[in-house]
Amino acid sequence: MKIVFLSHLDMNLYLFRLPIMQELVKRGHEVIALCPEGEYFARFAAHGIVAQSYAISRKSLNPFREIATIYRIARCLRVLHPDIVQTFTIKPNVYGAIAAKIVGVPCTICTVTGLGSFYIQQGFKTFVLRMLIESLNKLAFLFAKAVVFQNKDDLQLYYNKGLVSKSKAVLIKGSGINPKIFARDLIRADDVQRYKDALGIMQGEIVVLMVARAIAHKGVVEYYQAAKKLQASLPHVRFLFVGDVDNGNIAPLSAEFLRSNSAVHWLGKREDIFELLACADIFVLPSYREGIPRTLLEAGSMALPIVTTDAVGCREVVDDGCNGFLVPVGDSELLAQKIAELASDSALREAFGHASRKKILAEFSVDAIVAQHLALYERQLRFC
Repeated sequence: MKIVFLSHLDMNLYLFRLPIMQELVKRGHEVIALCPEGEYFARFAAHGIVAQSYAISRKSLNPFREIATIYRIARCLRVLHPDIVQTFTIKPNVYGAIAAKIVGVPCTICTVTGLGSFYIQQGFKTFVLRMLIESLNKLAFLFAKAVVFQNKDDLQLYYNKGLVSKSKAVLIKGSGINPKIFARDLIRADDVQRYKDALGIMQGEIVVLMVARAIAHKGVVEYYQAAKKLQASLPHVRFLFVGDVDNGNIAPLSAEFLRSNSAVHWLGKREDIFELLACADIFVLPSYREGIPRTLLEAGSMALPIVTTDAVGCREVVDDGCNGFLVPVGDSELLAQKIAELASDSALREAFGHASRKKILAEFSVDAIVAQHLALYERQLRFC
């Protein structure tokens, strides 16, 4: 089976879809990453994945430029001749489904990885764009054989709006994570200590970590506010934020803001997430809305207690009071309280961390997620 994974960012496929792509290669399938060439593009080859590039503008709304993008994708698909095209995120879902229909690809599967900033930000402009996105998605889903949603809230919302039929909607909770890779016992205690020394973390300090893009809708502002609130009362707690500025988003945060709070150490963009998770005692993600946040899966797999929001996608990973705490979106006061509660109770951190690992193994391991995707592929191809 030849499967094309289509995205508008090589980073999107490499950082968030790689586990399923690797597993498909291991099982003998031919996997192609069709995406614009960026810093991750050349890395696919090491995993037995062919990378094919095309050009797209993330911000463009020019119809002539967008039609040209669809043509470029169609031209690639005509040469690749795949059995299945699986698309991810808004533009690739729409353009990929149309392009695949033009060249006669037997099976297209769209993937709604989360509804993102357009379903969070208020205002006339975002309302108009949301209506446009929904109209284009409805068109794309007519061409698709199936539409995968990562959480039941997004699936139900799109079904209620009449954008997808119940027969096409499929719930698969993310792309999975390999718990054998994200396992705390894979790193030695002295290596963790060396990492802490390099970060300036003192003996006995409790490390709170957040990893996300530096945009307002990830709850970065609330995280910074919570850290500020706790700075005086909990001086032994060290707050770290890992994430790059994303000026392509509609709600970006500036580097000046990220450096403005003495209570938070901004580490910028990092690729040593495993090591940073191994240094952490608590993981925080106060996001406003997600698909299934991979950072929470990684943190849970590393047996960390989690504080996140009672928001779409986040509550799929955390059971309140079992492996972490859920707080209301935008509530930095309660966020600070729950961080303080965990920081002050090592036994609770250990119990929640153990429950996090157990939940990831049961619900989000890559083996289970890949099995669901393969069953979907085989089911759809039977009717093509």
